[in-house]
Amino acid sequence: MIYKWLFELSDSISVFNVFRYITFRSFLAFFTAFFICWFFAPYFIRKMSKKDMGEAINLDGPDSHQKKSGTPTMGGGLVLLALLLSSFLWVDLSEPLVWGGLIMLVGFGAIGFWDDFIKSRWKNFRGIPPRYRLLYEFGISGITLTILIYTHQIEPVLYIPFFKNLAFDLSWSYILFGSFVITGCANAVNLTDGLDGLAIVPVMVCAGALSIFAYMAGHFNLASYLGIPFIAGAGELTPLAISVVAGGLGFLWYNSYPAQIFMGDTGSLSLGAFLGTLAVFTKNELLMLILGGVFVAETLSVILQVISFKMTGRRIFAMAPLHHHFELKGMEESKIIVRFWIVACLLAVISLATLKLR
Repeated sequence: MIYKWLFELSDSISVFNVFRYITFRSFLAFFTAFFICWFFAPYFIRKMSKKDMGEAINLDGPDSHQKKSGTPTMGGGLVLLALLLSSFLWVDLSEPLVWGGLIMLVGFGAIGFWDDFIKSRWKNFRGIPPRYRLLYEFGISGITLTILIYTHQIEPVLYIPFFKNLAFDLSWSYILFGSFVITGCANAVNLTDGLDGLAIVPVMVCAGALSIFAYMAGHFNLASYLGIPFIAGAGELTPLAISVVAGGLGFLWYNSYPAQIFMGDTGSLSLGAFLGTLAVFTKNELLMLILGGVFVAETLSVILQVISFKMTGRRIFAMAPLHHHFELKGMEESKIIVRFWIVACLLAVISLATLKLR
């Protein structure tokens, strides 16, 4: 909130008036988050290496991944730190929706950190038992959504993409639905995070698209013109989302193939939950099926693989998630990664087109 102190100087120095604009603060948030991630990553990598906090590779995965064992992990914590510091500087922390997003980030990040710690310190690639992890995730998202609905910060209404006036009031059952969206996004990103740089770019693309949705939803005139619901305070989510893009870009500098550091569950769960939170807060829950299509495909590949094997004893894919299937089919890791990035960009463009197709 330091920007407010600078804005107060506008009474005597007019140039400081620019700090009132969300767009200007989004630019500042971008460069702040990028610089923090990019500059401090080498120190973070050295520190994690000295503490022997390396990735424990699943022995059931592709053989080519075993050489990655011991690569420093928890790099998502650096993105999280950059995002929080950038938010303190350039985001209006008096907005309840901002606090809701930060609570999701920190809460899911804490779950991911504990999961990474178990895997790295005790060399147990399984981490927290899934049933407990899901319980914690639904608890954090459910409590946060309950407070925001009770205080009328968000409406328990489900809007249908491509339609201007088609919406359903889910009442208090929206808490369960919204929690499912947030938890589902978190775990979908977690499943996607299996190759160097594979998850972080789709996360950045989704965050960038959702920042546009947040800005539009928080601007009364633009929301009215586009036929989307106006959400007071949603505009302040824009610099927060832009910080994810920038922090991810700084992290990608070291996470690109071959990775010097992994995002870990600390990053995948927190950033995935944040994407789900943005979707819920901007009323684009169903649109995430398109926008987050890469994550959806990865998750569905795992679900279908499990169902098929249990029911027929046969596997649909050579290995799940989907990126491992392509690996075992002989496609190079770098090619898989870039093609997934391309698909993520295409899906983002399609999603943004819904702003006019209503």
